[in-house]
Amino acid sequence: MDLLPGGAPELLRNLYWITLLAVVVSSASGVLKAGEQRFDLFGVVIIAIATGLGGGSLRDMLLDRPVFWIAVQVFFIASIASALVIFMAARWMHLPRRFFLVADAAGLATFGIAGTLASLMVGAPWLVASFMGVMTGTMGGVFRDVLCNVPPVVFHSPLYATACWAGSLLFILLLQQQVELTWAAVLSGAAIFLSRLIALRYAINLPRFQQKG
Repeated sequence: MDLLPGGAPELLRNLYWITLLAVVVSSASGVLKAGEQRFDLFGVVIIAIATGLGGGSLRDMLLDRPVFWIAVQVFFIASIASALVIFMAARWMHLPRRFFLVADAAGLATFGIAGTLASLMVGAPWLVASFMGVMTGTMGGVFRDVLCNVPPVVFHSPLYATACWAGSLLFILLLQQQVELTWAAVLSGAAIFLSRLIALRYAINLPRFQQKG
C-alpha cells in the first residue's frame, strides 16, 4: 500500500529537516544525561553522538539503506554542535531536570516520525514502518543510558515507546487519509510529545509484570 504522495524531492526535504531537528534535540538530551554522571567534554560528546545518531543508524542498517549521518555529514556536525552548545550553556546557567525530559520527549517525537517516514520511503510495510519509527525514537536513548550505566528509560518510564508507536501509527493513518505530509508529521509528532509529557506529569504507566504466588 503506497501511503506517500508523489514528489521525491519534497519528501526528502521533509525527511531532512525532521531528522536534523531530531538529531539536535536528542543530542541535547544525551548531554544532559551525561552531565548527571559528571563526564568530561569528550565523554559528553560521545554520549550526545550515540543518542542523536544511534537509533537512526540501527534503522538504516536493518533497512539496508545508507546510514544517514555517513551519507550526509551535516547530521554528524549538528550532533557535535548541539553537544558543545549545551555543554557550554550548562556552565553559565542552571538547566533543570525538566529541560532533559522536554528534550528527550522532543527527540522521541521527531525521531519517531522521521523513522516512520524513512521506512515508508523504502517500501517497508506500514506495521514494520511504524515499529522502525519506535526503534529510531527510542534506541538512541537506550544507547545513552547504557553508556551512562543507568537503566534505560524506555523500559520503566511512563508511556515512552508506547507513545512513540501510537504516534507513528497515527502518522501512517493521517497519510492514508490523504492529509498533507507536513501536517501529518506535525500533528502526529505533537501527539507523541504531548502524550509523553502528560504521562510523566500524571505517572501514567502500562501494567508491570507481576507473577502470582
